[in-house]
Amino acid sequence: MPRYIRFTAAFAAAGLAATALAACTPVAEGGDSSSYPEEDIRLIIQADAGGGSDLSSRALATELEKILGVSVIPENMPGASGALAMEYVAEQEPDGYVIGFGPVEISMLNTTQNADVLPENYDLLGQIMLAPGVISVSADSGIETLEDLIAQGESGALTVANSGAGSIWEAATLGLGDATGAQFTPVAYDGGATAVSAAASGEVVAAVSGVGEALAQAESVRILAIMHDERHPDLPDVPTVAEAIGEEIEFGGWGGIYAPAGLPDDVHDTLESAIAEAVETESYQDFQKSSGNLVVYRDSAEFTTFVDEQFTRFQELLG
Repeated sequence: MPRYIRFTAAFAAAGLAATALAACTPVAEGGDSSSYPEEDIRLIIQADAGGGSDLSSRALATELEKILGVSVIPENMPGASGALAMEYVAEQEPDGYVIGFGPVEISMLNTTQNADVLPENYDLLGQIMLAPGVISVSADSGIETLEDLIAQGESGALTVANSGAGSIWEAATLGLGDATGAQFTPVAYDGGATAVSAAASGEVVAAVSGVGEALAQAESVRILAIMHDERHPDLPDVPTVAEAIGEEIEFGGWGGIYAPAGLPDDVHDTLESAIAEAVETESYQDFQKSSGNLVVYRDSAEFTTFVDEQFTRFQELLG
């Protein structure tokens, strides 16, 4: 299960100890990595500068630099819905000097884009955040509840904006329609904020986006429900989908850190421990909370299981 950042001092101390142990434990295979890291680390970001993936990556990189004692250099590599960056990272030497930010699309692109992006191509080091999905309509639409929206969708197709073809929010729209029998027609826009604006103006009936994009336009939209297992701290009066209609429908824009498959054990452990420690820092948590995101941490083993499950889920939903 994910940890919603309730770390203890003992955990932090254990992380530091693990880092120190990793730094002095030799690994024969693949060369001597016992002094890792000695060089700068490149953090490949699959999106343009200024977006959610970019800002989360840079916030984490700032903390990793302090922990690891080397520069962690964010490098934007957008293209092919993220596949360009993810395929690039998979092809690099698994020495810990090239890592990447992996959004939810890391479990989707093999299905939606036929990209060579498979969980087994990577060492998945830890989940670092979650942006729960929300369903929004114009504040002037007359649609008061998710139940109202679904009732309209049962009698005729409704346009629902999302952040792009093949995105998590398109998948969430399709998943909501499949689970409820409503007829939702996904409409792709250039980003979540633009999708929410389209719903606010009445250009489309509704939008599915991350909670942050909807909160930024809260005066213009009505947020009907959150696609998460509990209410959002910034939206205490907005029900979960399960509360609203009795269906457990959960979608979110999660993200984590990954590396090429085959890292030496000590490098893997050093990075995993450093990521856990970075996520715990007050400045990182403050950044995510101010963005409307949840600070959700899964360690390497938990994140690997989670991504495998998500991969299967999206194959079934989108294949």
